[in-house]
Amino acid sequence: MAFQISPGVNVSEVDLTTVVPSVLTTAGAFAGQFRWGPANQVKLIDSEITLTKTFGTPDANSGVSFFTAANFLSYGNNLSVVRAIDASSKNSDSNTSTANILVENDEIFQSTYLSTDNNDLHGPFIGRFPGSVGNGIEISVCDNPTDFALWEYKGYFQSAPGTSAHASESGGGYDEMHIIVIDTTGNFGPVNAVLETYAFVSKAFDATVNGESNYYKQVIFNKSKYIHSMGPVDYANTHTTWDRDSRTTFTRLSGIKEYVLNGGVTQAVSDGDLETAYDLFSNKETIDISLVLTGDASATVQNYVISSISAGRSDCVAFVSPPKSAVINNAGNETTDIESWLSALNTVSSYAVADSGWKYQYDKYNNTYRWIPLNGDVAGLCVYTDTTRDPWFSPAGFNRGQIKNCIKLAWNPAKTYRDTLYAAGVNPVVSFPGQGTVLFGDKTLLNKPNAFDRINVRRLFIVLEKAIARAAQSSLFELNDEFTRAQFISLITPFLRDVQGRRGITDFKVVCDITNNTPQVIDSNRFVGDIYIKPARSINFIQLNFVAVGTGVDFATIVGAV
Repeated sequence: MAFQISPGVNVSEVDLTTVVPSVLTTAGAFAGQFRWGPANQVKLIDSEITLTKTFGTPDANSGVSFFTAANFLSYGNNLSVVRAIDASSKNSDSNTSTANILVENDEIFQSTYLSTDNNDLHGPFIGRFPGSVGNGIEISVCDNPTDFALWEYKGYFQSAPGTSAHASESGGGYDEMHIIVIDTTGNFGPVNAVLETYAFVSKAFDATVNGESNYYKQVIFNKSKYIHSMGPVDYANTHTTWDRDSRTTFTRLSGIKEYVLNGGVTQAVSDGDLETAYDLFSNKETIDISLVLTGDASATVQNYVISSISAGRSDCVAFVSPPKSAVINNAGNETTDIESWLSALNTVSSYAVADSGWKYQYDKYNNTYRWIPLNGDVAGLCVYTDTTRDPWFSPAGFNRGQIKNCIKLAWNPAKTYRDTLYAAGVNPVVSFPGQGTVLFGDKTLLNKPNAFDRINVRRLFIVLEKAIARAAQSSLFELNDEFTRAQFISLITPFLRDVQGRRGITDFKVVCDITNNTPQVIDSNRFVGDIYIKPARSINFIQLNFVAVGTGVDFATIVGAV
């Protein structure tokens, strides 16, 4: 408001309600190989049930990835998952006379195939997702009351297909179809189980029911977990009677049409495939993550995840485990081979945490046992810690470091070996008789004496940096003057006091004044706040001194002298 010349009352408003926002610290991220589901697309998973619905149950090829994700979810409910896939993988197809295609996910199908007729090469249907698990899916289609009377699946429908009300009102007819999806191989459940039914769907692309599309291709896209429709089901005929509006009287099919999907290919993923999948987590402006799992990825991929994702974003921590060969059936060589793995990893970073091995756990889906790397569990312990305490507490030890679902460890390192591992920056996981299996270290891979060589300190600073950076956005485009600087200090000081009260820091100081916002800084349109933090430290070593004293000795004379 401009300065007034004559007397009067000037009213203004200043918003001091802005507070430092809370930040998400329990969000995990993982890319791995799964037997089914969308590929190269981030999917938010909140439970093991959702994991199976989205990516299928585990098999021999996907078991490690599946249980790495499932183990993390046993501690929390926020995991972003990407199914990595090789470019030579293919969707199953109802036309086996031509080469199959790769449709990685629904976004690609929607942009490329949903609104067009593409069945000339691939038949009317394809597997919804890439992989051999789609082979053997059968689709049966009926659009004729005469055929319906003889159809083996008629019991799944209330009545025969005919003409929809929408088409009838438009002057058309014979647009309705019944479609049923069957699992002939038992890949998704019992053999010959009916997976899905679609009743009274329309051939007309403009058909609606209760304001929603009833066009069969759109209905299948919206609802199916197993198939996509590529276009008209009268594959052997011309398409002239298909994909017309509701005014068309459609030509009915000549009998029941049945299609069996085949030719789907699941190709083992390469390091490059995994790196491509992890790249979907690289932009911190579009996806918020805190903990990155690596499963049984190679040292090459682990290093890529650390350098490009966790350290690249500088707001999350990557968790890595040694290769299976280093700790399983490798008696006497575990320490040496883990050190060799660390050398191959060639990473020194406070944004990475290494554990000592793999665990043996039960696979209820296949009634067998599997070896699974521990990094999903160690990341999960951070979630548990955040839930029960705060991110700046260590996730290790008997209070917060208990590993779930562990029948046995591949290698249970003795104290001598733990000393060697810890000196190298590897956090041992140890089974203690009667006390469970416990994460027994809280180092990062910084591997040199430093505040950031501990997990809790690294995660403390991630929380502080993310929260204060978001709060500082309120100062963007304001004037760099005494008022704005004071407002900034007033904004973050209560937040830091709260963290101090919750034992995250022992002391702090915020400097935002003319000493660091000099005329040169102001003229360059910058704003500087210096935040000094004394982080709380975890206890790694306990010294207990027991002193025997004589009966007549006064404790006051000897306390402190020993």
